[in-house]
Amino acid sequence: MDADACPVKDEIAEIAKKFHVRVIFVASNAHRQNNPSRGEWVYVDASKEAADLYIMNHVKSGDVVVTQDIGLASLVLPKKVYAISHLGKEYNNETIVTSLDFRYLSAKERRKGNYGKGPKPFKQEDRERFIKKLTEILSNFAGK
Repeated sequence: MDADACPVKDEIAEIAKKFHVRVIFVASNAHRQNNPSRGEWVYVDASKEAADLYIMNHVKSGDVVVTQDIGLASLVLPKKVYAISHLGKEYNNETIVTSLDFRYLSAKERRKGNYGKGPKPFKQEDRERFIKKLTEILSNFAGK
């Protein structure tokens, strides 16, 4: 789990506990918690892609990765990993190319100096959608 700036860490830990699933939060040293309350924590250096590289190198088929990073999601999907955003959006092979295209176009506009309004505020509906999606994925594991 890409823990840097993730607003659903408590929900992840709670749902994982319900399904008896191991949770590993990966964060940069800049986001180190003195007393992490739930799950296992792995801290990596503060370089820009360190958490993503750690996840990419340690993820296995069937794992679930929670990330806001579309690039990371695109890299773990070929490993047969479930990738979902904190908003409850499941990334998959059919939609990831479109998501990457939009990310590219947004970056291109930013390089021109055109900045949007930024991400929308995280709402309770987003949290509920995330809980529903993660529960659905882990329920499918439990049913196998």
